[in-house]
Amino acid sequence: MEPIKSLVGAEFPLFAFSHCRDVVAAVSRAGGFGVLGGSSFTPELLEEELRWIDDHVDGKPYGVDILIPENQALGTNFDMDSLLQQIPQKHVDFAVDLLKAHNIPVKPGDVVANIPPTTLPEVGEALMDVAFRHPIRLIVNALGIAPESMIDRARRHGVPVGALVGAKEHAIRQVNAGVDLIVAQGGEAGGHCGEVSTLVLVPEVIRAIAPIRKVPVLAAGGIMTGAQMAGCMAMGAAGAWTGSVWLATTEAETSETFKEKMVAAGSRDTIRSKTRTGKPSRQLRSEWHAAWDGAGSPGALPMPMMAMISIPTFARIDKAADTGNADAKRLVSYWVGQGVGLVDSVRSATAVVQEFKSDFADAIESLMSTIES
Repeated sequence: MEPIKSLVGAEFPLFAFSHCRDVVAAVSRAGGFGVLGGSSFTPELLEEELRWIDDHVDGKPYGVDILIPENQALGTNFDMDSLLQQIPQKHVDFAVDLLKAHNIPVKPGDVVANIPPTTLPEVGEALMDVAFRHPIRLIVNALGIAPESMIDRARRHGVPVGALVGAKEHAIRQVNAGVDLIVAQGGEAGGHCGEVSTLVLVPEVIRAIAPIRKVPVLAAGGIMTGAQMAGCMAMGAAGAWTGSVWLATTEAETSETFKEKMVAAGSRDTIRSKTRTGKPSRQLRSEWHAAWDGAGSPGALPMPMMAMISIPTFARIDKAADTGNADAKRLVSYWVGQGVGLVDSVRSATAVVQEFKSDFADAIESLMSTIES
């Protein structure tokens, strides 16, 4: 646990990625390390979120994840009007028809977000402007090599840089680029992920980067218990990066309907699909995917155009479902990993951290007793 404590100050190497500031603060206060998904916000909103965390984290360390894709449909310059024009009418019509088929009142203008996508490089730079004004202890990037500007700015502020990878080749590139922490995320993970399982990916990444330089590796993907965390650390991981487990907490940003669906779901109820962001990401399977991935669909648009449709559309779906629309509930989905099959209740984030610690300690004790015997 010492490498992680020295690097970011966490007492227990359990990293909690969340779009909810309450989860981030609660996990850090409980001894873990909360990481706010910064790309869920505009720069103005991110400033509000980080100010709140600063006031509620009791001086404990936390980090920010900012998603700046290495490759996407747009360059560094864009015009919002021309971007909107790139969204075909057939995709707008398909989204409208899908909502209407589930008794959700909607007009074409309701299913396209008229705001700059937060995954654009220039928006990422603005989010970094905000993040580095706060006492963050880690900044993380995904979907490609951490930008040179992120690494340079982090060095000036004394902040370690982390990067998510889904293959050993990606890890090698990240280490050569200068990152300080690797998150090896297996295909079981929710959100954007690769296809290699966590059990294979973690030792493969550790072995691949060892000859380059010593960089701690966090295991990610399907980790929902302290025993799983202990198992990954037995393989050489320095800790665990988790996400899905926090979606079923009382503080989480997820809708009540989605939390109910999580508790009822099994590990085979997820799907990797491009129909939320334009890149493959694992989500809870719903009638949204049956429609968009099925016959008659216009297909997913590239990032960021697909998200410009899905974000406002899912906002309407969640609102309708939580107000009792049974048809809308069949569309409800969110990013979640295969570990959803281990969710059996909704608990507080603090309780989840404490259970991780207890489960971790029991697993280590069991392993040691096996060795001693």
